[in-house]
Amino acid sequence: MDEHNKEDIVDHLIDVYGDRILHMAYTYVKNEATAEDLTQDVFIKCYEKLDQFHGRSSLKTWLYCVAANHFRDYLKSWHHRKVSLNEKVLSYFPSQNRNVEETVVARDDEQQLSEAVMALPVKYREVVFLHYYEELPLADVSRMTGVNTNTLKTRLTRARQLLKEMISEEEK
Repeated sequence: MDEHNKEDIVDHLIDVYGDRILHMAYTYVKNEATAEDLTQDVFIKCYEKLDQFHGRSSLKTWLYCVAANHFRDYLKSWHHRKVSLNEKVLSYFPSQNRNVEETVVARDDEQQLSEAVMALPVKYREVVFLHYYEELPLADVSRMTGVNTNTLKTRLTRARQLLKEMISEEEK
């Protein structure tokens, strides 16, 4: 594959999936600047490894696999373990055409849910993000993460249970 072709493909991936990969990165690291750096790293890695893409999955699935592996590697790295991650979660779900009171209530609920999701352990956060936010089928999530589909179903069930507990605790 020539360099111009690779650039075109990666430019397309950035245009179509850039924001989603950034949000995915944020769900791992909970820090906007770090998420931006990791997102950039993912697309550089995609450019470098594009020759290794053999079409056994969709380009989207391959990209998410590269991203998930890169984010997990970062979480295991020395740098991550030494950096304090204190930023609040960003609101991913903007409210549309509601009156002010409804908007405030909805944002508060969305913020509460986002914060609860971000408080989950990474193994639950990852599957929640990929399945619910990215709307990927569990079979694709399984291929991306290397985790058995039944294990992912169990993690989703456990994540939902933990989220209910966290939210009900906050409401008390």
